[in-house]
Amino acid sequence: MSLKYAAIRAAFEALWLARAPHLFNLFSQSRGVIFTLHRVLPGEPADFSPNAILQITPDFLDYVIERVRAQGADIVSLDEALLRLAEPRKGRPFVVLTFDDAYRDNLTHALPILQRHEAPFTLYVPTAFVDGVGQLWWQAIEDIIARQEAVAFTEDGDTEYVDTRTLPQKQEAFDRLYWRLRTLPEPERLKLLAEFTSNYGYDLERQCRELIMDWQQLRLFAGEPLCTLGAHTVHHFELAKLPEEQARNEMRQSVEVIEAQFGLRPEHFSYPLGGPLSCGPREFQIARELGFRSAVTTRPGGLYPHHLQTPTALPRISLNGYFQQRRYVDVFSSGGLFTQIGKVMS
Repeated sequence: MSLKYAAIRAAFEALWLARAPHLFNLFSQSRGVIFTLHRVLPGEPADFSPNAILQITPDFLDYVIERVRAQGADIVSLDEALLRLAEPRKGRPFVVLTFDDAYRDNLTHALPILQRHEAPFTLYVPTAFVDGVGQLWWQAIEDIIARQEAVAFTEDGDTEYVDTRTLPQKQEAFDRLYWRLRTLPEPERLKLLAEFTSNYGYDLERQCRELIMDWQQLRLFAGEPLCTLGAHTVHHFELAKLPEEQARNEMRQSVEVIEAQFGLRPEHFSYPLGGPLSCGPREFQIARELGFRSAVTTRPGGLYPHHLQTPTALPRISLNGYFQQRRYVDVFSSGGLFTQIGKVMS
């Protein structure tokens, strides 16, 4: 775990011990929250697992659903959440469960829990991933660094060999490469990723097929009446880094592919990565023009009636894999509180 997340965990501990969740739940005017989830996997992650932030255990998902309802909140669909935001008075608090990327473990580990609890949820689908040709680059660089004692970084024609024998060295190398890829324009990112994975014999398409549902599996998942299918672009590019027309095409084509596959047109959208580097006013406007009823970011916060004025820029709260202690669920459920903590995490 990086120093940043260790510090955040310490802050959660202090807030929990101070009974801050109770106070914020008492005074917050938030109507509800949207939770962001990615992977649901049993067991503990490996010692070097920077992407463990994206995964929670089935037991924790089960507990979250039970705890949210025990606190008096309803678990509702996105459509129901928008209706509740439009009510003149605040009613029962609500939670929306959303899953990004269509990981296969959602089908095997998450769906049975959601069915047992009769909990509605939304799945945002990047269509190239389901085609088996997507690039889960964040997992690829973790996998490569995890098995190497040194990796070669090439920048401006110069090659540097970086030790990755120890956990701190691996984490430092991952952070360096991750943020290098995040800051590059998409064509340059794709080129650097192709070079790096090729140097270590890493097959990105095979990885995609192993981790992501195919269309047959997705039909099983989406056939569950509790499921709302949303769009998540074609290639999972950071839209803010694309020319406007390409960004629009990524959004529109993902809708058209899902409609062709399932006979329904998605009305909800999730911006890949979803932070300030990845989407902003231009993308929010494109989503409005394309007719989405809602579009979600990963900017933290609760839902308030004023969000009906900006339904294509909705906040979400991450069910973060580093914070799976049960006592943290009260903190996650407090939208007003987590808005402040979440600024550190974005």
